[in-house]
Amino acid sequence: MDSELFDISVVIDRFKKASTSEDDVLLEHYIEAFKEILKFFNAMGSIFGFVSSDIKTKIGIIEEFRLNKEVSDKFLSVKSMMDYEMSAELLQKKDYVSGCRTLLRLHRGLDFTRNFLRKLAELNPDDKTSDACKVSYQDTLAPYHPFLIRKGANLAMYALPTRDVLLTKVCKDVSLSVKALPEMLQYTDTVYDRIQALYKLNDLLALP
Repeated sequence: MDSELFDISVVIDRFKKASTSEDDVLLEHYIEAFKEILKFFNAMGSIFGFVSSDIKTKIGIIEEFRLNKEVSDKFLSVKSMMDYEMSAELLQKKDYVSGCRTLLRLHRGLDFTRNFLRKLAELNPDDKTSDACKVSYQDTLAPYHPFLIRKGANLAMYALPTRDVLLTKVCKDVSLSVKALPEMLQYTDTVYDRIQALYKLNDLLALP
């Protein structure tokens, strides 16, 4: 069904709305964008099952915070979430599921996504996508994954098809997706860079 396919225009719209607040990112729109990105991984099948499952879980955790009336006002943006969890010393609590830790995992997944899509944009229609995917994975997610997951991911990537076959499998409209990709990457980079800066400013990039 088309509703299950990846729509780049939705990601553009949501990340654009997420970055309207200067130097901050609104979590509502960030999560909506990630729900669309999840479709990209789901459509690729079992190759990225480990990524899809992790993203879905992390989205659910952030949404629970946002729907919890007791703390929902603390989870309006990345800044407000960080300020709340740091000031309340929640990051030191062992039994607390942290929004900051959860978002950091999504943030790393976004880094892989933007790197992979940027490399796809540079390929010819009939070029294989496996090398682009492997390089993107090694540069982003691989350092945070245990050996067995890294090994399995690298083996699975050998089965990736050519650029246009892959895009046909995951996207609603290949030609429109290729045209819209630069704009999507522009907004994705803006959101990524802002969140990266906030984690660095608060010394949270190494959260376990």
